Amino acid sequence: MFKETAKRFKATAPLLLQSALFRQARISTIRVGNSVHGHRYFNVSCILNAKVLPRKKPRVKVDIPGLERITYADRMHFVPGLAKPFFPVWERDWNDPSHFYSSKLEEMPLHKEKQCFIFSQSTNPLEGVRQALWLTKSNLTKGLPDQVLSLVNNKANQMENLDDRVQNAIRHACLWDTTEEEPSREKYCGTLVRNLLHLCGSLQATHPGLGRRIFAEKYSLAATWSRGDELFQVRGKNGLLLNSMDPLPVVAGKEEIQNTADHILETFYPISPTIDLQRVHVYKELSHTEIETHQTRQHSSSLQLSNFGFKDDYPYPHAHTLFILRAGDTLVNLPPEQLRAKMIMFAFGNALTRAQTLHGTKAGVLEEPIVVQSVATDGQMFQFVVFQLNTTDLQPDEGVKNMVWIDEDQLLYDSAIVCPVLKRKVVHIPAGLSGYKSETFQKLMALYLHGAV
Repeated sequence: MFKETAKRFKATAPLLLQSALFRQARISTIRVGNSVHGHRYFNVSCILNAKVLPRKKPRVKVDIPGLERITYADRMHFVPGLAKPFFPVWERDWNDPSHFYSSKLEEMPLHKEKQCFIFSQSTNPLEGVRQALWLTKSNLTKGLPDQVLSLVNNKANQMENLDDRVQNAIRHACLWDTTEEEPSREKYCGTLVRNLLHLCGSLQATHPGLGRRIFAEKYSLAATWSRGDELFQVRGKNGLLLNSMDPLPVVAGKEEIQNTADHILETFYPISPTIDLQRVHVYKELSHTEIETHQTRQHSSSLQLSNFGFKDDYPYPHAHTLFILRAGDTLVNLPPEQLRAKMIMFAFGNALTRAQTLHGTKAGVLEEPIVVQSVATDGQMFQFVVFQLNTTDLQPDEGVKNMVWIDEDQLLYDSAIVCPVLKRKVVHIPAGLSGYKSETFQKLMALYLHGAV
C-alpha cells in the first residue's frame, strides 16, 4: 500500500513544481443538486472559491388594525420573540455631509413632468455628426470656408522660419518635456496645443487685434432649446475657450442663409434622435456661460450676474474658438465621429447663449448671425469645425437652417518617438519627428487669425 502511494506522489510531484501553478488560478467545480462545490489548488485563495450568497429580500411590515406591537424598546436590548422597535428619524440642527439623505425626485423643487435630454462632455452619441446636425438644425459643408482658407495664402500672415518653429514645438511636447522614456498622451497633448497657440500669438505685433482676446479654462456652459416636442440642454465644463472683445465676422452671406431653407434635414429612422442623451426630470431651464475664477468662487454670493452667467461689464463676452483635448478632458475617450459631434454641440451651445443674451429667448432668424469655431486634437490628429448660428427657431424642421463647416482628420505629423521601430533589423519608423505636415498648422493659424485680420 505504501509503495503504491509513493509511486503516485512521485508522478504528481513535477506538476506541483511548475511555475504555472503559482501564476494561474484554476478551479474545478462539481455540481451536486443546486449547490456548487469547488476544489482549489494551493495557489488559489478561498475568496476566489467562495459561494456568492443571494441578495436578501426585504421583509414586509404587516400592520394589523387594533393590535399593538410588543417591542423591546423599553428594555433597551434585543430580546428574542419581541418585535424590533421603529423610532422617528432624528433630524440634526446642523449640516452633516456624512449623513445626508436626498429627497425623492418628485419632492425636489426643480422637478418637472416634462423630461429634458442633456448633452454633456461625456456623451457618446450613436449617430455622431448626423445626430448633432439634427439636434442643432444645421446644414453640413465639407472643408473650411473660403474666407478662412484665404488667410493661409496671405504672405502678411506668415512668420520667419515657421516650419522650424512648429517642429521644435512638437519636439518639445513629445520628446523633450519629460523625464520618462515617453511622455503620456495627457501630458504632451496639452503642451502641444499651448505651444502652437503661443506661436500663433506671436503675430500680435503685426495684428493688434490678437491682443483683444483672453483664454478661459474650466468654464461652465449651459444652453437650453426646444427641438420638436422635446426639450434639450447642452452643459458641462469642457475644453479651453478663447474669448474676444469683438465677434467673429459672418462667414456665409444672406443669400446662402436663405438657400438653407430648401435643405432637408437628414433623419436616421427608426433610431431616435435622443439616443444616448441623458434623460432627466430634475433640471433648470437656464442658459449661461460662466468662467470659474478664484474671485467668483470666493464672492459668488455677492456677484450680480446677468441671467446668462456673464457680468454686465465683462470685457470678453464673445466666444471665438473652443479647444477640446481628446486626451485627458473626460474619462470617456470618444471616437473621431463622436468627437466631431461634441465639437458641434458645444460650439452651438456657446453661440446660442450669446444669441439669447443679445436678443432674449424669443425664437427667430438672427439679423447678425453668430459664428463660433472649434478645434479638437489628440496630440497628432486635428479636427476643425466652424459653426454659424443663423436662427434660434429650432423647433420645426422647416425654415432657415444653421450652417456647419468640418475639416476632419488632419494629421500634423506621422510620428514622434524616442526610439526607432525596427522589424528584421530594418528601420520602419525612425526616431524623432517624421512626416511633418505644414498644411495642418496653417489651418490652425488661419482659425486663430480669423477676426483679427
